Parts: sequence; C-alpha cells; structure tokens
Amino acid sequence: MKKKNLASVLVCSAIAVVFSFALVYSSVCAADFADILTEHFQKKAPVTEVDPNISMDEAMKVQEKYVKNLSRDYGEVVGYKAGLTNPNVQKVFGVSHPVRGTLLTKMMLKSGAEVPAAFGAVPMIEGDLCVRVGSDSINQAKTAEDILKSLDAVIPAIELADMVFAKGVKFTGPVISAINVGARYFIMGDPIALSATGEWHERFENFSMSMKDETGAGLADGRGSALLGNPLKVVLWMRESLAAEGKTLKKGDILSLGSVTKMIPPKSGSTIKGRFVGLNPEGPVEIWVTFK
Repeated sequence: MKKKNLASVLVCSAIAVVFSFALVYSSVCAADFADILTEHFQKKAPVTEVDPNISMDEAMKVQEKYVKNLSRDYGEVVGYKAGLTNPNVQKVFGVSHPVRGTLLTKMMLKSGAEVPAAFGAVPMIEGDLCVRVGSDSINQAKTAEDILKSLDAVIPAIELADMVFAKGVKFTGPVISAINVGARYFIMGDPIALSATGEWHERFENFSMSMKDETGAGLADGRGSALLGNPLKVVLWMRESLAAEGKTLKKGDILSLGSVTKMIPPKSGSTIKGRFVGLNPEGPVEIWVTFK
C-alpha cells in the first residue's frame, strides 16, 4: 500500500473513532443529565444549571431517558404533548416550530382532583386542549381535514406543568424539550364526541377558554386560534414529527395540543375552574382542580 493511501486510511480511521466516541459520550451525558432531572422531579427540587448550548438532538436523547425513568412511577405511554404552539412564543424560545413530549398514564387526572399546590419543582397552571385519536389512519393524514376525520373526541383540559428549572435558567426550545415539555399532570374533562364537519373545524379554531379562582376572579383566558391558528394544525405537526422518527400514533392515544392561556402559579387553598365556551355543541363546559 502506498504511503499516501495508508495515511488516508489512518486519518479516516481516526475520524471514525472520534465520531464513535462522540456519539457514545453524547449518549452517556444525556443519560446522566436525564438521571439528574429525574431525581429533581421526584424530590420536587428545581434544577439550577443546564448547558445553554444543548442541541435539539441532545435534548431529545435526554428526554427519551427521562421519560423512561419517569415511567417506573407514572406508567406506560398514553400519548404525546405539544409545546410552543404559538409562533410568537417560538421566537422567544429561539425555535421555528413546536416541541414534543410524552404523556404517561398517571399524569392524567380527572376533573375535580385535589392536588398539592407544590405539586412540582416549579409548578405552573395553564389552559390546555386534548384530543383522542380514533383511527390509525391519522398516520396517513396530510391535511387538517384528514386529521379531523381520524379523531373521535376532544377533551377540555388544564395542564399542571412542572418547569423543573430554577429562576434564572434560560429556557430554549431544546431546554424545554429535555424536561419532556414540562409534563407533570393534566386535569381532564369528559371526552366530547366530534365529527368531521366544517362546523367542528370552526369550533376548534374559535372556542374560548377562561380560568377563574374560587372567588370568580379572572386569572387567564385564550382562544383555540392560539394553537398554530387552529389546534388541528398542531395534531398534523405532531403526526409529522413522530413520523420523522419512525413512530406512529394509534387509536386511543391522547394528544395535548399546547397552551390556550398564559401560565399562572398555583395557590394553596384555591380552586381553579376552566370554562370552555363554543367547544361543546351542547353548551359551555367547566372543569376544575383544587390545590391543597
């Protein structure tokens, strides 16, 4: 073998070794950080440091291990959640698209639940909206209309998010992805059956949601159009995001579509009611949660 060829082989081999080491190192670091996040999640203690330069690929590796850790206590996967579904919020977090997390069985609570005000490391409340997959055909959906045909219910919800990181930590798209997009608990109303009609398409976009405390004081409000203009677009993005990773949705999966309202902190002794108007054809729907 000529010296030039030998040198090329040695250089390529060295690059391969370095690249392989980098992949292993990245995976090890992701696992270590996921374990740290899990410990703080369980102890409800804020995390004070995070690599501000963490990439989305690295963050999703952290999330994968983090969710695996949490599943020991919170059960199996029951669906997915989207975050940063408002374009203006995306700009603040330095991304041009939503982010995705995973929902586990014991995260889902019924309306009327009583929860500690300090339910997480950094507990926050926000109005949410969930849908239920009614058909595996969702995996071939190309339009919002296709998505609507593949859903069988919409579910009013309030998310009890855990932002995990202490005040002062800079949030970015990858940082919020690493903590499974803040998933902790969801207060779920009764499923509302839907059908693939133009009326329902408009209901998704135009419904309003408000949150009030036990005195009737208004705390936050929003509309369906806050979610990428129409929540059905969020579902389409989620399907495409999962497909890009070789994953599919199945009948019965629950999908949380993002923040309908701003986030607010919980207060001990309070009861928060979420009122959805224009979503259910039969009239307004209320769900609530009490904080101990």
